[in-house]
Amino acid sequence: MANVGIAPELAHAQNLPTLGDTSREELSPLAERKLGEQIMSVVRRDPDFMDDAPVSEYLNRLGNKMLETRPDARGETSFNFEFFAVRDPVLNAFAFPGGFIGFHSGLILAAQSESELASVMGHEIGHVAQRHIARMLTSQKGDALIPLAALALAVLAARSSPDAAMALAAGGQGLAIQKQLNFGRDAEREADRVGFQILRDSGFDPSGMVSFFGRLQNSTRNYTDNVPPYLRSHPLTSERIADIQSRLVDQRYRQHADSLEFLLTKVRVRVLQDSSIQGLMDAITYFDVQAKSGKLEDQITAKYGHAFVAYKRLDYTAARTLLDQAQKMVEKDARYKDLLTQSNMFADLSIDILIGSQQTAAAVKEAEKAMRELPLSRGVALQYAEALLADKKEEQSAAFLRDQIVLYRQEPQLYSLLAKVYDAQGKQAAQHLALAEAYGIQSNWDAALQQLEIARRDKDAQYFELSVIDAREREWKEKHKDQMADEKKRR
Repeated sequence: MANVGIAPELAHAQNLPTLGDTSREELSPLAERKLGEQIMSVVRRDPDFMDDAPVSEYLNRLGNKMLETRPDARGETSFNFEFFAVRDPVLNAFAFPGGFIGFHSGLILAAQSESELASVMGHEIGHVAQRHIARMLTSQKGDALIPLAALALAVLAARSSPDAAMALAAGGQGLAIQKQLNFGRDAEREADRVGFQILRDSGFDPSGMVSFFGRLQNSTRNYTDNVPPYLRSHPLTSERIADIQSRLVDQRYRQHADSLEFLLTKVRVRVLQDSSIQGLMDAITYFDVQAKSGKLEDQITAKYGHAFVAYKRLDYTAARTLLDQAQKMVEKDARYKDLLTQSNMFADLSIDILIGSQQTAAAVKEAEKAMRELPLSRGVALQYAEALLADKKEEQSAAFLRDQIVLYRQEPQLYSLLAKVYDAQGKQAAQHLALAEAYGIQSNWDAALQQLEIARRDKDAQYFELSVIDAREREWKEKHKDQMADEKKRR
């Protein structure tokens, strides 16, 4: 699914058509962001949403690096983009309104270089920058906005069946599928132009876009009716590839070496995509072959992959040995040693192994060290709280989480973890109130209100907590009512 978002500044720079007044009236940038957040609240609850800190942090570092070269792509409201992965072996990527960009695990694994992955990312950023959803919804005067429920269903359906997603979205707004497909081809060309410039200006090899799209096009020869989803939701033509190739003519050749973090991200995605017994066996076979390569990076990633598989199999002793071996190889190479203080790839797995093997005091120390080296890593901060809880330092964990919540109020994981701490302390009312806050952030109003009711009935509910419960109940019921009213207007 690739229907999204136009910063007027970027449009003028590209000599692309700008949105008319009608489109801006129908779906403002702020409304677009709100719509994207509501859709993401559904996506995050999907069990295949890949909630893995190292993978998420790599994707967001890569995406923000690309956006630094083209800040106008964030639009007039300066969207904070969010890049994420979903567990699905088919080749697909998609952008939602407001700066939310998702990648299927299959597409990440199919990227043969970091420039190829960056080319898809740049393309999807182009969709957001051009505000394609707003343009699609208002391409004909009188068209209704897509009902949120229909769009949310389309988003989930797009995971494996873009055709079904297109039908759902079309049904929700009464537009012909062919009309959407026609617009899609124009949108793809626009996104190519924007994406190419972002790819080039951020230091990646622009030919990565040609190689990746060309390989996708060639893959259609192996399919009959089952065309890869990325090609159905992102109509790919020879004209588009030729247009990208023509842009390469005047470009100086620029080689971009793949970062070790990119290679390790692929390792984690390979294991996380299928953690079944058979899936882990297949991963081991893959890493065995990779380990035979003469390249140091292949040997590092293979060793790391074996360590991650051992961790998933609860063989913590083997996982520790293998991870230490991989880390020593990194430390000895000047090209890669900075990764240890710039990424949570090694720290995350190390802390998880220590917690899993019940070396909780060591896990706390490891997490404290990681927080000093990676102060901006949200994954490490959560692991520190988890390590404190595992080490039965509930009060310290609760205090840390409450401080974090002051700084990061919109992170549901903080509240969910705080609920676990309160449960360990036997504070049931506080536990359910924290869970309610987590659900509220995700706009899951039914679950949030249910948790408030459970908290209210608990015997240990204090006066302050009851006051918070009453206030939250009024606030969330009103928000739920407003959301339902907005959806009704769109129907």
